[in-house]
This record gives sequence, C-alpha cells and structure tokens, in this order.
Amino acid sequence: MALTKQTFITLAALLALAFSLPAVSQTITIGPQAEPKGKDGEQLHWIPVYVNGEQRKSVLQVRTCRPAGDAKAPLAIINHGSPPDAAKRATVEPNACDGVTAQWFLQRGYATAFPLRRGYGATGGDWAEAYGSCGRPNFVGGGLGTADDIDAALRYMREQPYVNTARILVIGQSAGGWGTVALASRNPKDVWGLINFAGGRGGWAEQKPNTNCSPPALIEAAGKFGATARQPMLWVYTENDTFFAPELSRAMHAAFTKAGGKAEYLLLPAFRNDGHGLFGNREGPRVWGPVLEQYIASLPQ
Repeated sequence: MALTKQTFITLAALLALAFSLPAVSQTITIGPQAEPKGKDGEQLHWIPVYVNGEQRKSVLQVRTCRPAGDAKAPLAIINHGSPPDAAKRATVEPNACDGVTAQWFLQRGYATAFPLRRGYGATGGDWAEAYGSCGRPNFVGGGLGTADDIDAALRYMREQPYVNTARILVIGQSAGGWGTVALASRNPKDVWGLINFAGGRGGWAEQKPNTNCSPPALIEAAGKFGATARQPMLWVYTENDTFFAPELSRAMHAAFTKAGGKAEYLLLPAFRNDGHGLFGNREGPRVWGPVLEQYIASLPQ
C-alpha cells in the first residue's frame, strides 16, 4: 500500500523522536517509572522539556523524594553543577534521597526534586547549556539553556498532587546556580524563592583553578539577567571558591542588582580546600542551613 503524504510525515516525526532521546528512551513513558519506595518515597520520573513554551522531543530524568504523610508539602527543586571536564558529564547522577541535601529539606517537611539536565548522565542527548568558546563566551545563552531544563522540572512538579504550589523554592549550585539566576530573569510562575549557591559559568578555564574564561562577560551577563528579574533571591558564595573568587562574585551581584534585580549577597568564610563544593558537602548544612532558614523566614508567609 502506498504511503500518503500525511503518513510519511507522521513516520518521519516518530523516527526523529526516537533518535533524539537517550538510548533507553525508546521504552520511556512520561511520568513516574515505579511506585514510591523507602521512607522518603523515592521515585524516578521522565519529564518533557519546553523551550519558549513549546514542548521539545527531549526528556529529563528527575529523582523526587517526599516527606511522610498526605499533606501537601513545600517543594525544593535542586539543580546540579557541571564538571569542568566535559567527559564527566555522562557520569552525573541526580542526588539521592538519603543525601545530606535532600535530608535537610525532608526533615523540614519539604519534598525535593533533582532534575538531571540535557547532556548529563541518564538524560543524555545534546548539551543544552553550551556557551561557545572561552574567548567569546555567551554566558546568557548558556544560562538560559539551563533555565529551560529547570523550568521543565517546575512545570512538571507543580502538577504533582502532593506539592504546595505556594511554597516552591528553586535552588542551584554552580552551573545550576547560574541557571537559577537565568530563570529569575523570567520571573517564573509559582516560585516562592530562588537561591544561587556559587553560581556562574566559565570557571576553571583550561582546567586551572581561580581562572575564568571571561570575568567581564560573566559580569555583563549577570546584569542582563538582573534587568528583568524581580523576585527576591539569595546568593551564597565563599571566600575560597576556586571557580568564582569573591571579587568576581561581588561584581556579578553588583551588576545584577544595579540593573534592577533583587538579591541578597552573602560571602561565607572559607570552607575546606574549596568552598565551591560547600552546598553538597556532608558538613555543608551546618554552615548554610541557618542562612537558608533565615532567607526562607524572610519570604512572604
């Protein structure tokens, strides 16, 4: 039987979808992949990606954790960084429910979601947050690519019946922090607060600590995000961050707020050998926990 033009178009679209998703995605269905398990209700989900309001063929893996009980819970969407070595992106995994970050929030009644962005780990596919060459970086475009994937998690999670949509926090570390700043420039719906831990891009240029691709470009990009961001943020950096030194993070914050963005900047004391990893370290909550509690208490209740 001859193929009609419409049938040919449909088959072509299905083939394009199959080849655009991770290798395992030919059996993927959107939504949770199993029933919640363990005391923290751990689940893996596959969720769709939207760019400029349009659904794309890509999907993201997300791990969720939930406190006990049936009450609607506040939610923390927590976004990972990006290894300086591109080859290590494939090894990135979403945080575990028994990890220190998830447990800090779970113990305070929050559900957590850990999206694994495009180009990382099991999500795979094309890296969506490339910023071009180090000589001429596009830190705005790279940040907005990250923001698209964070927004995908936000869209999906606010539809979950156990989420209190009036209490959603978006938190990111390093590249995830930069993506959180980029997301703030869009003033996303249903976001209660946004927290940037050690956010930025271009750090460890050429695999060298305390070296950035282009500090002026990063500062300029922060100003561009600040020009439209109007939700209250918290920015947290440390004295010994080898990716974004204090003089750079201060300048980024100054550009963001001068342009109209709203963000409190905190520079914490040096932490271990490199404060860049403070947020995910097992000893981190004793340092940043009180800071987050104070910020959350300052949000409209």
